[in-house]
Amino acid sequence: MLAMLATAHAARRGEVRDQARAQRRPAAVRVQRSMAVRREFQRLHPCSANGRTVGACPGYVVDHIVPLKRGGADSVSNMQWQTTAEARAKDRVE
Repeated sequence: MLAMLATAHAARRGEVRDQARAQRRPAAVRVQRSMAVRREFQRLHPCSANGRTVGACPGYVVDHIVPLKRGGADSVSNMQWQTTAEARAKDRVE
C-alpha cells in the first residue's frame, strides 16, 4: 500500500514538472518544407560545386535566407546556396 502511494506521488510530481516546463517554453512550430520548391530552386540555380541542376551538391546546402521559423517563405526567392561551414555557423546563431 505504501509503495503504491509513493509511486502515485512520484507520477503526480512528474506531471506537475512537465506542465511547468510546457508553460515556460512554447512548443516549437515546425514549418513543412516543399520538395517541389527546392527542386525548382535547384533547376533555376545550378549547384555551385558541379553545375548540376539535379542531385547532390557536394559542400553546399540550400538555405532559407529568412528562416522558416522566423516567418520566411518556403519559396525560390527565399533560398540560396550556402557552404556547409556557413550553414553550421548560421545555425549556431539562430
